Amino acid sequence: MSKAQDYSFYLEGSSNRGVLLVHGLTGSPAEMRFIGKQLHRQGFTVYAPALAGHCRDETALKMTRYEDWVGSLREALSHFRHQVSTVHAAGICVGGALALYLAYLEPQAVAKVAIYAPALDYDGWNQPKWSRAARLMREALIRIPLVREARFTEEHPFGIKSDRIRKALVSNAPGIEGALPAFPAVALYENYRLNDALKRALPDITTPTLLIHAKEDDVSHPRNSFAIQKRHGGDCEVVLLEDSYHMIHVDQERHKVAALTASFFGAPASLYEEEDGTGGA
Repeated sequence: MSKAQDYSFYLEGSSNRGVLLVHGLTGSPAEMRFIGKQLHRQGFTVYAPALAGHCRDETALKMTRYEDWVGSLREALSHFRHQVSTVHAAGICVGGALALYLAYLEPQAVAKVAIYAPALDYDGWNQPKWSRAARLMREALIRIPLVREARFTEEHPFGIKSDRIRKALVSNAPGIEGALPAFPAVALYENYRLNDALKRALPDITTPTLLIHAKEDDVSHPRNSFAIQKRHGGDCEVVLLEDSYHMIHVDQERHKVAALTASFFGAPASLYEEEDGTGGA
């Protein structure tokens, strides 16, 4: 088994309802563990695979294109759909875009999709002013060798509003297990290619979709969710959170995110009892 595969996790549920959880760009399945455990408690069977090129090193990620990420997700879906009768998909940021694009490619296999903090643009309040210009000029910039070799690190508050959770996951720890410390420029370029493909596909997507976004998202403004909702070809709901930043699946409203997801996927609507600690247990 490869190192990347070691980070995937599978939780057998008490029903035939399944949820495919998709981590973010440079992230790992470990970041989806809290949501996965909460859904598992509601009876769902949960599978969180590692995307192609992830959970290894930056060199491995730089060798992949967004089509490879999609391909690895389709492969995971192919295996998972034989284990459960119904498959839903949920993902954070780029993982959410991949989940929705998967529903476009496999409309008969994915019943519903939940997206946490989608980022068609990196336009949150903590993003550099040049990020939008870089997106518009990406085809020219990516041809420059110095740009192709560039890497970008996240800045404080690292998408987490809770000081306690940030301290546990970032400040005094090596970070989320399997995640990479920086974003290679070529991976961000592939993310924009994915976003372009998703935008073109959205009018033809009828899979029921839930978008959950923090009003104070530091990475992507809530307008990203409303842009998806406007283009979406089917039922698409947006829910805004009041007390989180970008990483809503691990931040202080993570219980509400889990409850909204479970309810959307067919479990009884309920908020989970708040746990002590970061929720990673």
